[in-house]
Amino acid sequence: MPDTSSAPAPLTVGFDLDMTLLDTRPGIHATYLALAAETGAFIDADLVVTRLGPPLLDELRNWFPAEHLDEIATRYRTLYRDHAFAPTVALPGAHEAVEAVRGHGGRVAVITGKYEPNAVLHLEHAGLTADAVVGDLWAETKGEALRAHGASVYVGDHLGDIRGARHADAVAVAVATGPFGADELRAAGADVVLADLTAFPAWLAGHLG
Repeated sequence: MPDTSSAPAPLTVGFDLDMTLLDTRPGIHATYLALAAETGAFIDADLVVTRLGPPLLDELRNWFPAEHLDEIATRYRTLYRDHAFAPTVALPGAHEAVEAVRGHGGRVAVITGKYEPNAVLHLEHAGLTADAVVGDLWAETKGEALRAHGASVYVGDHLGDIRGARHADAVAVAVATGPFGADELRAAGADVVLADLTAFPAWLAGHLG
């Protein structure tokens, strides 16, 4: 039987979903408008889509009383399926980034703050395939999932994604396609900052040597 004790761990790269792989802003905007119309609550959907990343409840508490948050979150996630998938598009380089990982024999883990069943459907709609999808996570809890899946690299657009990568001792690759610019991402501790995912395949090839 061959000795595999010193064999290198298989490559696993984690990706965030919103504003890293997918531009979900139009769908989220439409869902919040539908939620506002149904509940009668005022929601500034234009503002909401400028600050994607933190957990859903963190956003909803800006518009709804605390005692209704759980039921509103459930309704939002239901409305999401009717309004969010069609207008969502893959960000430039997303498909190529995923294929680059596979080209190096690696696995793709999508670690996201989004409700997991909706994240799975988003990926299916966009034609993106992941080996693992874990949802409802934020910052350090993303790091726990990254560690559990053996990810050595995490790609995201948010400062919380950098925190998650650090928590997992993974390389923090930031893309400036979300709410933060390149300088902010570097200042927050990103190991690598890319304008978008189109630069990821070349970076990965160099990283792996």
